[in-house]
Amino acid sequence: MSHNITLSITDEVYEKMRGFPEIRWSEVARRAISERVETLERIEAIASKSKLTEKDALEIGARIKHGMARRLGLVK
Repeated sequence: MSHNITLSITDEVYEKMRGFPEIRWSEVARRAISERVETLERIEAIASKSKLTEKDALEIGARIKHGMARRLGLVK
């Protein structure tokens, strides 16, 4: 069974899409959505096996951000 969705795009994007009438834009959207769902499922599968708490993950994220800021010379 297939389902329909409706999405909105800007006039600018719509006009650019019209420049490529040979492209089946619904297929492009279908593939993009499928790929994103697959990626999210892989992420969930990895995360479900993790023993990190949310607090641990936030701490690691903060350390990474601080390290990147130091590397870019934004903090000492």
